[in-house]
Amino acid sequence: MKNAWAVRIATDEVLETSVQLGVKNIIFYGGPGIDVLPASDQPHGKERNTYEDYVTLRERIESYGLNVIGCENGFISNPKFYDIAFGGPKRDQLIDELAAEITDMGRAGIPILAYNWMPNSVWRSGGIQLRGNTDVTAWDSNASDQRSILDISPETEELLANYDTSRENMWECLEYWIKAITPIAESAGIKLGIHPDDPPVPELGGVPRLLGSFDAYKRLTEIVDSPYNGIEFCQGTFSEMEDARDGGIYEMIKYFAARDKVLYVHFRNVSGTVPKFNEEFINTGYVDMKKAMETYHAAGYKGAFMDDHCPEIVGDSEFPGNWGGYRSRIFAQGYIQAMLEAVTGERPE
Repeated sequence: MKNAWAVRIATDEVLETSVQLGVKNIIFYGGPGIDVLPASDQPHGKERNTYEDYVTLRERIESYGLNVIGCENGFISNPKFYDIAFGGPKRDQLIDELAAEITDMGRAGIPILAYNWMPNSVWRSGGIQLRGNTDVTAWDSNASDQRSILDISPETEELLANYDTSRENMWECLEYWIKAITPIAESAGIKLGIHPDDPPVPELGGVPRLLGSFDAYKRLTEIVDSPYNGIEFCQGTFSEMEDARDGGIYEMIKYFAARDKVLYVHFRNVSGTVPKFNEEFINTGYVDMKKAMETYHAAGYKGAFMDDHCPEIVGDSEFPGNWGGYRSRIFAQGYIQAMLEAVTGERPE
């Protein structure tokens, strides 16, 4: 097992910091449906990123002695791709476009593409403060200030109203996508995994949330039983599920890790499950993180653990990666690396 972190913009500073801190494995943001170059804020100015774009990024990261182990993406939250999520007239055309880029990613040596199936993205209902005035996000199913982290425009809301957003139709469309894309991913040598719905509640903004339970993920992984149809295992979001209660989080880890469905892990902690929770420091939530990592290890998991949604520490500086600044993410990385060594008896790869 190994440690990793996610990078939004692969600057020299970020890559040098990765080397210095022993974070040898990089997951970058970008991929299909994004109008900037991978791991960049620079517009690519063309229809999509190409094979050459992905090779250039991989070789640049490797020039620092680091490894590219995956890409995180949220294409389904882009209204352009709603025909895939809800079965519109351009569905097959859009699948073909995504398949072409996914094929190029595989050819370029990108081993994993992780994405989500949340057309209106992640939601929260405000935030709270932890020790020392540290800010974290929170969710309350009864709160009046529930909102998507994306700016859902009136035009997007109107567009959504024109689709069949029933749960049954959305499952049919997800199954259609998985059956179409998995053979292509297999041929290209790139594994695909879906992030759970955050928060894992039945519906938000009038749109069903499909992937918020143990049974839903069993159903997903059984659509096509292939190593290339897997899970972006956000342990934080799985820990928010009702199924995580009473030790259920460890059962879900064991079940999917033993079946080689866990592509990599967002190793973070939360205060509890729906209907109300907040994010936490990696070592202050309700999940026993050592027991969790021991469960992955015992089930034969060999992949990466990355920090995720790190609390916002007062006075911290921005890190062009996932949520959280430099100091917050370094704290989480040190915890992950020490935990890996304690559980495996070996230093992280």
